[in-house]
Amino acid sequence: MATFRRLLLGRRLASEESNETRISNPIALAVFSSDALSSVAYGTQEIMAPLTAAVAIFGAGVLGWSWWVALGIVGLLLVLNISYRQTIHAYPTGGGAYLVAKDNLGEMAAQTAGASLLIDYILTVAVSISAGVSAVTSAFPSLEAHRVFLALAIIAFIALMNLRGVKESGLVFSVPTYGFVLCILALLAKGFWNVAMGHEAVVKVAVHLDSTSKLAAVWLFARAFSAGCTALTGVEAISNGVTAFKEPVAHNAAKTMTWMVVILGTMFLGITYLTNHYGLTYHPDAPETLLSQLTRSILGGSEQGFRKVAYLTTTGFTMAILAVAANTAYADFPRLAALHARDGFLPRQFTSQGDRLVFSNGILILSAAAGVLVILFGAKEDHLMPLYAVGVFLGFTISQTGMVRRWFRLKGKGWHLKALVNGLGAVTTLVVMLVIAVTRFTHGAWIVIVLVPLMVMTFFNIHRHYIRVKSILAGSRADFFSPRKNRVVVLVSGIHSGVVQSLNYAKLIAERGDVEAITVDFPDEHGRDSAALVRLQADWPRYCEGIPLRALRSPYRKIVEPIVEELDRMRRAEPEYTITVILPEFVTGHWWANILHNQTAFRLKGTLLMKPKTVVISIPYHLEPLVE
Repeated sequence: MATFRRLLLGRRLASEESNETRISNPIALAVFSSDALSSVAYGTQEIMAPLTAAVAIFGAGVLGWSWWVALGIVGLLLVLNISYRQTIHAYPTGGGAYLVAKDNLGEMAAQTAGASLLIDYILTVAVSISAGVSAVTSAFPSLEAHRVFLALAIIAFIALMNLRGVKESGLVFSVPTYGFVLCILALLAKGFWNVAMGHEAVVKVAVHLDSTSKLAAVWLFARAFSAGCTALTGVEAISNGVTAFKEPVAHNAAKTMTWMVVILGTMFLGITYLTNHYGLTYHPDAPETLLSQLTRSILGGSEQGFRKVAYLTTTGFTMAILAVAANTAYADFPRLAALHARDGFLPRQFTSQGDRLVFSNGILILSAAAGVLVILFGAKEDHLMPLYAVGVFLGFTISQTGMVRRWFRLKGKGWHLKALVNGLGAVTTLVVMLVIAVTRFTHGAWIVIVLVPLMVMTFFNIHRHYIRVKSILAGSRADFFSPRKNRVVVLVSGIHSGVVQSLNYAKLIAERGDVEAITVDFPDEHGRDSAALVRLQADWPRYCEGIPLRALRSPYRKIVEPIVEELDRMRRAEPEYTITVILPEFVTGHWWANILHNQTAFRLKGTLLMKPKTVVISIPYHLEPLVE
């Protein structure tokens, strides 16, 4: 088992080897930007979906609005870039919105930001992988029936790679990221060459609105804008993972973020412009993605020879980056969950690092949650999109507001300009968040809006529990305990070497004669002792070490319940005693054989753990010598 684990995950890393897990800027771009960069595969598509549906009302000219929507989104992207660069330099230890909010706005804001981002990371995995599967089924429609299985398989693969470590997963996933970027840039170059040559241009149609339809047009534009803002998810990822960069961490993280924004903005605007040029439309139930349509349109012809290879290459890298876009969430979700856990708002297990210095529990929980969403929504990204972006823009808003509060609190050189930049980011992202919440509320955004406060309540309940436990443990140090008496109870079902060892041990720890053995007997239909009890009582004097045996009758054929009831009676009768329960258990030579034994002992230990003044000791008897 240990050999298989090493083969699967790699060699164990010691804590002092943490510097070896830091990543360079090119690898970091692949690790932390794959989510944002991959969103161009469906960002324009999401803008076009409501516009296409409105063609029957406003005419074909409404499709041209997608260009202005895209320009607005890229403008917002630039604002976020400047704002988050300031966040990176102000908080080089990472943590993003969570630490910014905690430092400047208090715990409630921090937990709200954290909850919204944790939800968004889960959705990132589900949406990205579902979109990747859609890219595959666009090229190979016969795989449509297997999309859920494909999505779950990809989740399992990405989880495994991340369990091996951030650096290793970055090296593997950098190929799809850079391959996708090169394919899209080459596709855009070919597309703009076609534009320059005047090929296949679509005649522009004006949109004429009367006074009644103007309000509907505003609503339509807002819906298209909110849908397109899914292209901005993942922008905050670099600020959350600053500590993963090589030194100087802040400089490298800020530089990588600027490169991400430049590449993302270029691809997003290019795809949207060419979509308009070719007059493409998109409907959520369409069998082919918008990017696949655009690729076919730009390449032209019947897609034979080189064109076919180019189409399949672009489709392949699109599927690959959409699949590995989930890696951004795998890089940030475990880190953010660990921050919550370190502060006592999530279970402490999230702070545990595995053999490869990664937060293994966070990776596994993220995989399980995303897998459930994939199954529930049939691996259809169009069904998941309405839940998307609300949480991330809530995190944007809280983070930028916290930075404004920071500049007003610390001031310093140029603080007015810094506060203005972050203030602009806060106002802009707040407006966008409200637009998304309103336009997508009935389409599923309400789920996230309800889920965030529920998660925050859960966080604070966990925090109160940890505070209570800490105060009780701290207070117990000052308590004075007088010496207690000890009564030892050995539970037996028959006589074997493990039972004899348990009886000997009981005599060592018992005071005077405060030790007895207890067994449970199932009387027959006439109320007489069972044959097993009769045999046990006959053999007992030879092996009992002078310890008396008492049988508890169980007419309802229960074992755990009569024992627990008897121990409760003993505690009530002698409250000054601590009861030590000894459980003889034999251990088999194979893990699978243990499943066949000792389930009663397991239930007993679990039940007695909740009982006060009760100590449970297991005496193992190993069967390996008998087997050999």
